[in-house]
Amino acid sequence: MTAASEMVATAGKAHKPPTPTEPKHVIVIDDDHVMLLSLRRILEKAGYTVETFSSGQAGLDRLKDTRPQILLVDLKMPELDGFQVIERVRALDQEIVIVVITGYATIGTAVDAMKAGAYDFLPKPCTPDELRLIVGRCCERWKLSQESKRLRREKEEAARRFVAFVSHQLRTPLGVVMQYLDVLLFKSRHGLSAEARHWITRSKERLHEMQAIIEDWLTLTRIESGALADTDGRADLAEIAAQVMRIAAPQAESAGITMTSEFQPNLPHVAGDPVALSTVVENLVVNAIKYNRPGGLVAVSAAREGDRVVAKVRDTGIGIPKSCIPNLFSDFYRVRSPETQDIPGTGLGLAICKRIVTELKGDISVESCAGKATTFVVRLPIAGTASAQSPMHEG
Repeated sequence: MTAASEMVATAGKAHKPPTPTEPKHVIVIDDDHVMLLSLRRILEKAGYTVETFSSGQAGLDRLKDTRPQILLVDLKMPELDGFQVIERVRALDQEIVIVVITGYATIGTAVDAMKAGAYDFLPKPCTPDELRLIVGRCCERWKLSQESKRLRREKEEAARRFVAFVSHQLRTPLGVVMQYLDVLLFKSRHGLSAEARHWITRSKERLHEMQAIIEDWLTLTRIESGALADTDGRADLAEIAAQVMRIAAPQAESAGITMTSEFQPNLPHVAGDPVALSTVVENLVVNAIKYNRPGGLVAVSAAREGDRVVAKVRDTGIGIPKSCIPNLFSDFYRVRSPETQDIPGTGLGLAICKRIVTELKGDISVESCAGKATTFVVRLPIAGTASAQSPMHEG
């Protein structure tokens, strides 16, 4: 009796079907029709809903319309092999639990399959008990993943509520104090001494600094809670940069700064939330204006490089000392020099940029020549590419 026939013959053995709360939908892709029949009969007897496909492309087409909890896929198939199927499935859905099945089982192929995104490995031939055991483990894996996802959503929601509460509690009294000082300056404009007016004005400046720190801190909190950098989003980086430049134009004009842009035509969308990316571009452009010189230049560009979009913000300003660059993206870090001491800032802007870009699976770097120029470079994965997908974490 062949292994496949034995599997069919023993498929009716007693086995506890999954409870209603367990995942029940399984897709099997294998070019061996006898194996497909065997796997289907065993799993259906165990209470699973099973769909079978004899080609990788047919299985992928079905996966686009439905989201099974478990996928069994053969490694050796014509046209699309198992590794190609896994790669494309992972681009569609990170939560499907994948098991590879093959008659050419080696440690090497097992390791390669796990690296590609498979959860487990089932050699041919296998017994019905082995199959049910593996699929049962996959069910547990999927349930744990869903529970982890639920707990993460609850944590993020709690963090969002906290941010909203703190935002109100901190902003409101500061705004009221600012209004009081404005009223005091207006009503006492003829009776205040120059010294009193000076100290009230200084107080307003410090309150503005406190408000900026609170805003940046709240932004960091939103990033850490997952409420800002949406990795599942899509964004037009060129349009975002163009909009930021339009908003920053009055500030640049008043500082005597010229702004230019160069965006590659038909630039693909990047993976990320437009609001988060606007925060990144705005921080970089505003810094390029603030740390520039009168008559200086701010040049913003974006172009595709492989599976990434690379954006650059270059200025002809005061530059950054080489010794300061390693700490530039740290929280509250600011370059201290006679040229920067009067420039307002919280030291959180670049830290925020770093957190957002890292969360979006990209990277940010800086090139600078002290006293001459600085260029910030942001690289972000194109939406839908493998580099934009989160890695599969094994529990």
